[in-house]
Amino acid sequence: MEKTDDQNCQDRHGEDNPKRSPFDFVIKQFQGKKCAPEERKEQPSAIKQFFKGFDFGKSEDKDRRATEETEINNAGADDQSEKQDLPVEDGHSHLTSEGESPSGEQRFHQFMGKLGKKPNSKNLDLNNCALSAADITELASLLPFLPELEEISLSWNGCVGGTLKALTVHLHHVNQLKVLRLNNCRLSAEDVISLGEAFEIVSQLEELDLSWNNNIGGKLSLLTKKLQEGCKLKCLKITDCNLTAKDGESLAEILNVMPNLEILDLSINKNIGCSMKVIAQDLKNVPGLKELNLHMCGLKQDSLQGLAQVIPLLSSLEELNLSSNKNVGLSSDPLLGRLRFLPKLRSVTISNCGLGEESLSSLAEAALHLPELEILDLSWNKCVGGNLKLLLGALKLATEIQVLRLSSCNLVAEDLALLTSLRQDGHLTRLQKLDLSYNSNISDEGWTVFCQGLGAFKELSELDLSLRPSSCRDCGPWFRELLAALTQLPALAELGMQRWALSESQRKQMEGFNQDNKRNIRFDC
Repeated sequence: MEKTDDQNCQDRHGEDNPKRSPFDFVIKQFQGKKCAPEERKEQPSAIKQFFKGFDFGKSEDKDRRATEETEINNAGADDQSEKQDLPVEDGHSHLTSEGESPSGEQRFHQFMGKLGKKPNSKNLDLNNCALSAADITELASLLPFLPELEEISLSWNGCVGGTLKALTVHLHHVNQLKVLRLNNCRLSAEDVISLGEAFEIVSQLEELDLSWNNNIGGKLSLLTKKLQEGCKLKCLKITDCNLTAKDGESLAEILNVMPNLEILDLSINKNIGCSMKVIAQDLKNVPGLKELNLHMCGLKQDSLQGLAQVIPLLSSLEELNLSSNKNVGLSSDPLLGRLRFLPKLRSVTISNCGLGEESLSSLAEAALHLPELEILDLSWNKCVGGNLKLLLGALKLATEIQVLRLSSCNLVAEDLALLTSLRQDGHLTRLQKLDLSYNSNISDEGWTVFCQGLGAFKELSELDLSLRPSSCRDCGPWFRELLAALTQLPALAELGMQRWALSESQRKQMEGFNQDNKRNIRFDC
């Protein structure tokens, strides 16, 4: 029998009545049903008519019906307190009850709970959640209920690949979206096309991270050609995406529509170096660029020349990573010397760049003009060993330097003595992280001198003295000096000493150091 609106207007109070009848089940199904106020006024008579034709053969049933009618009269007040609004669609407000589907908000909470995540209407963080294609479809259906959403992170979910269109067609519901992260999602060409089409919708997007999607290589134009004039992108990361020279050209063509770009990360794309000259020439269109990451990009001689020419136009640059590009050190072009035109540089990473004495001298001279330098990474440049004195002037002026990485630089005792003397003379006062690992040529005497002056580095929090994997060496008498220095370093939290062979006595001293000195240093031995 089809239910009338009157029959649907029951409430929960009947559950409290200890007496039961076959109609309890029916009544319970009607409980909580919401009706318009004018419909509620007629509830009692409608319910009376419903029960009028039945005789249960027991006097207690008459009492029960009277009780039900009394309770129904009070239903309006209870319904008012239990009323829950659904999100508004098409200008209409809907109500839910126990018998209806959950609201959009409830569904969102259930979805996030299923994934073990805490709901957040502005930041959707589903990184590494083993999402399925069905999850992506369900998530897409929830976007209409998240109008305030600003961030979506779906990184490290392989099933996103091939299903992205199901999500992007609903992005118009989240037109305040500012951040979209899709790292390692196995994106396909179809996904790139769908993402490109979405650019016409998500006009407020400021950060796009597509890193670790190898299938993007050769297809970047499917995305870039959709970028609109005045694009608000501030951060674009395409790390390790197998980009080709053609992709580099496509990127260069659209730099002029991204005037707000502040971060550009093209690292670990070995084939893009062939087009870096074109990219460098168009970097003039993003004068506000703050971070440029070209780690392992296969930079060529001609591209380095074009990068040197554009550097004076990038006066806002704060971070520059040229690591693992051997031609940087081999180039006769004054690229490193021109860093002097970047006074806001805070981080310079030139590890594994094949630096020679000449290029190291150019860098040292440029560093004299970098007063805000905080991070300097020269690791894996063998020429630094014995030549650290070339950087003496720069290190004296680098009052802000906090991180100094000199791993695998062929350092010698003289270099360590230089560092300790600098600190004793009042320099390097803010140094927090010092990496001296993989320098096997330093003598025991050199380590002794270093450890004797180590206590002056009061801000030091991380120190790495580890040997390279192929090495193993006994700790000399300097170990005693090291332990003494550690008591003078209140900020030290981590000490790397891998592959140093400790005697039984030395090991016991290290194991008991934290307890004896009420410290919590992590010894990585």
